[in-house]
Amino acid sequence: LVPNGLPYELAAASAEAAYYALDMVDMVKPMAGQKALVNGATGAIGSATVQFLKYYGLYVTAVCHSDHDVLVRSLGADKIIHFNTADFTNDSEQYDFVFDAVGKSSFGRCKSLLKAKGIFASSEPNILQVLFTPLLGGKKFKFRPPKDIRTTLTKIKGLLESGTFRPVIDRRYTLGEIAAAFAYAASGRKIGNVIITF
Repeated sequence: LVPNGLPYELAAASAEAAYYALDMVDMVKPMAGQKALVNGATGAIGSATVQFLKYYGLYVTAVCHSDHDVLVRSLGADKIIHFNTADFTNDSEQYDFVFDAVGKSSFGRCKSLLKAKGIFASSEPNILQVLFTPLLGGKKFKFRPPKDIRTTLTKIKGLLESGTFRPVIDRRYTLGEIAAAFAYAASGRKIGNVIITF
């Protein structure tokens, strides 16, 4: 159900990427005071991930382009690394969780960022690593297929109603412009969500 008074476009922007973000965050069972890094913090999944991690009380480092500091700060990021001027995998801090919300990094590249029992999660999982790393008893690559969608969307509804979460919307296109919308979404320049209006 759409929360009372929520515009349809915000509801639409909360039903897919936000679902994947919250399911990924809930999978790792975060606790207040822990630290997480989000690569791709301005994408649809990444911008939601930052907000959900802050809801759980985590310290969040966001990786984004230097053009988007204001947006990422508004989402709650405590620290920002600009991917256009630095390699985030060289960060001196260590994290309980590293989320690759754009699927452009890897467990191997991010392993040094993780604490001894740290967890790496990605929107583009390497299934062999997902199966193999838990057997080693240390740093893990975790992934689970989407499940219990109704419960997760109900939780997102509550976060929308409380003002804890707001999806980021980049551009709006009409149905007649849907080819242009897909082209823009695939361009690598999209921030947050692209909405088709009727």
